[in-house]
Amino acid sequence: MKNAPLLFHPAPDALYGFPGARRLADVRTAWQRIEVWETPQLGRLFALDGRPMTAAGDEFVYHECMVHPAALAHPSPQAALVLGGGDGGAARQLLRHPSVARIVVAELDPDVVRLTAEHLPEVGGGAFDDARVELVIGDAARFVAATRERFDLVVFDLTPPDSPAAGLYTPAFYAALKRVMREDALISVHLGSPYHHAARIATLLEGLRDAFAFVRALGAFVPLYGSLWLMAVASDRLDAAAPDARQIAERLASRGIDGLRCYGPDAHAGLFAAPFIARDKLGRMFAR
Repeated sequence: MKNAPLLFHPAPDALYGFPGARRLADVRTAWQRIEVWETPQLGRLFALDGRPMTAAGDEFVYHECMVHPAALAHPSPQAALVLGGGDGGAARQLLRHPSVARIVVAELDPDVVRLTAEHLPEVGGGAFDDARVELVIGDAARFVAATRERFDLVVFDLTPPDSPAAGLYTPAFYAALKRVMREDALISVHLGSPYHHAARIATLLEGLRDAFAFVRALGAFVPLYGSLWLMAVASDRLDAAAPDARQIAERLASRGIDGLRCYGPDAHAGLFAAPFIARDKLGRMFAR
């Protein structure tokens, strides 16, 4: 396809984009519009309903921060559930933890899996070919309601609450999810930009704090999203912010994990401190 302007609107009063982008695919599915673009800045990326999701050039920032702070807070995670995650990036990072023997990726839209495998194969890195990974196509809420499995980690690798994933950001779903979580399980949720989505983030954090004993926000600048991007790790037993740099280094070494490009022992505390940069936007949410 010919070159076209690639512009994203993270909020009604905000606009950014990638000059020189070329659209490679544009598919309307039963749930959403999927676009794949080639950009000079970040390589190939895909967007859902006009929202940026993943780019080959910086996916490691988002996926490392969504997976490793929670996974390293757990002493020995065995099973993980990814809600969404059809690009395979979260599963790829989870597979780096040798104790993880089972990963279920519950993706609503099969065309997300198909198009990202075709155009951004480096993001998943062959994760869906690993025998430890099961890809379940369909409604993640139905999977959670039906399964008898229990998980140590749950990654909300989803579109935002104002999307087909809306029902997964609710007290009712958190209650259902707890039925399939072990007592010391952790969940990882992406929240949004504090500069563009402050009200949404406040609502999400309130909901998580009503449901879980420990809720820790962390943040990293994600070039694709054009902003500082906040995430949260929640648990009833484990505080993901508690391990210090020495403990994180020991856990990474004991699990044989190296070569991470964003997350690491020295970055750990900084990621959990990052949300305070935006405390004027989020007010009392980070005074707790």
